[in-house]
Amino acid sequence: MPDIIQLLPDSVANQIAAGEVVQRPASVVKELMENSIDAGSSNVQVVVRDGGKGLIQIIDNGSGMSETDARLSFERHATSKIKEANDLFAIQTMGFRGEALASIAAVAEVEMKSRVENSQIGTSIRISGTKLVEHEPTSCPEGTSISVKNLFFNIPARRKFLKSSSLELKHIISEFQRIALANPMVSFSLSHNGADIYNLPEGSIKQRIVHLMGKNLGKHLIDINTKTSVIGITGFIGTPNSAKRSPGEQFFFVNNRYMKNPYLHKAVMRAYEKLLPPETIPPYFIFLESDPSSIDVNIHPTKTEIKFEDERMIWQILNAAIKETLGKFAVVPSIDFDTEMVIDIPFFPKSAAVSPPVVEVNPDFNPFDKDNESRSSYQQVSRRKSYPQRGWQELYQQVQGKGFDEGMDQTGQTSLTHTEQEPIVPNATQRFFQLKNRYILTSVKSGLMVIDQKRAHERILFENYLTALSMGPSSSQHELFPQSIELNAGEFTLLTEQIDGLALLGISISLLGQNTIAVNALPSSIKANNPEQLVRDFIHSFKENTSNPEYDTHQKLASSLAKASAIPYNRQLEPIEMQDLVDKLFACKHPNISPDGKPTVSILGIEELEKRLK
Repeated sequence: MPDIIQLLPDSVANQIAAGEVVQRPASVVKELMENSIDAGSSNVQVVVRDGGKGLIQIIDNGSGMSETDARLSFERHATSKIKEANDLFAIQTMGFRGEALASIAAVAEVEMKSRVENSQIGTSIRISGTKLVEHEPTSCPEGTSISVKNLFFNIPARRKFLKSSSLELKHIISEFQRIALANPMVSFSLSHNGADIYNLPEGSIKQRIVHLMGKNLGKHLIDINTKTSVIGITGFIGTPNSAKRSPGEQFFFVNNRYMKNPYLHKAVMRAYEKLLPPETIPPYFIFLESDPSSIDVNIHPTKTEIKFEDERMIWQILNAAIKETLGKFAVVPSIDFDTEMVIDIPFFPKSAAVSPPVVEVNPDFNPFDKDNESRSSYQQVSRRKSYPQRGWQELYQQVQGKGFDEGMDQTGQTSLTHTEQEPIVPNATQRFFQLKNRYILTSVKSGLMVIDQKRAHERILFENYLTALSMGPSSSQHELFPQSIELNAGEFTLLTEQIDGLALLGISISLLGQNTIAVNALPSSIKANNPEQLVRDFIHSFKENTSNPEYDTHQKLASSLAKASAIPYNRQLEPIEMQDLVDKLFACKHPNISPDGKPTVSILGIEELEKRLK
């Protein structure tokens, strides 16, 4: 029998390794940024084009590489981080496997320029699909610049599975945020298609969080600091009222390395138990310091999964630390002494005259004179209800000695007329009733119909928005004072991609730069008192619809805006509003389901009611 086992060529082996290390453009950004951090860089620039599918360029001012090191760095398992197996249990650097550059060069066109300190000439290397194209000296700044073009150009099957540029950019931003948060003393910048997304100066961890996530979050951060013999915990957690329905501001770091750990996430959520609104997640930025020998970071090629020696103990310490921090915040809110604040305290010299407060009194005020126009503005504002002024003589007579029954007529009612009394029963002709400010109830031939008011309104708006997207711009109402809204980079990028579609639906948005927008107009059909909340709800809904394969771009846009602008739960509706909502619902093409496929209507049949009442 002939031999059938053979060694794979290096090109094939590198492509197999690339399948584990390089999953999408964001993977390239992560590996190259980590290399820049390990090189001692104080400034790292990230340039991206077409969501990373066209170009990824990382420029740093680190230590650089010699001519020999530059060439060896593209070989498999070539690394300066470890020399023996025992080094795997004391890893202090971000990268150590020696797979990143070899894997990237196997599936892309790579050009690297690097120069070490005190050297006049640098090295330029070009590799395309593991093949060396060019290796020559060049003139370049100190540090390293790596350009990765046409990712997966030689693996069409992998390239066609890449998502849209906006979605790939979202993943790149996520990786950028993780590395930038872990290294606040390094300045970073990120640009996409020539437009700046981030320009982060060096600073403290809290300053880095604010620059990445927005000033609004900075107002709701609580400092956490716990040191034990097992592990050290530092960082910031958010107050309960800063929790959001969508994840994205939850970060764990171990020895400044980002990690994913659902088990420790449960420890955080358990600490917030009964403090959060339903289905919301608080933001947290937690840094764990542990002995490198007590953790294993070598269990996954992407190094985002870390195994602890005693994970249960860390769970308990983390849970207790967050509970303690939240308890302190509930008693005494934290004060940020790093924030510049000017408190205006009035100064009164000893010689200043002190005058007593003056209370205005109208001596001519008559409470029984309804035509009296001399009432104070306070009395007019504080009066909640207009009581009838007739019949006060009868009340006065009762005080003078007449019995209570003498002040009533034969029907047992007071002598006030019927029109002056408030009704105590609902209108008998009312067809619709609201239950718990959530459901609309009405009687039908087959029994009792129950309508979910929010889902019903979502269906109505969804079909209206789809019609508007196909017919042309909708009517809108301009805001008298356009409100500016600060978003994080991911939200700003998502909204920028959908700005033309939102304009067709009547929402006019201006891009002010620095991840800030202004809402200039809203659709006439939307009654939104808080444009900022509408925008944030839209972004949250659109993120949820991004993974829905059944919707095209217009359907995702219409569904997201319908969810954001629909009538919320816990809102009381007038009978005429319920009537209008039901009429419009059953005028829709698909009145029985909401845009995300949930039922809008349920009928409780007569037979079921009879069974329940037996």
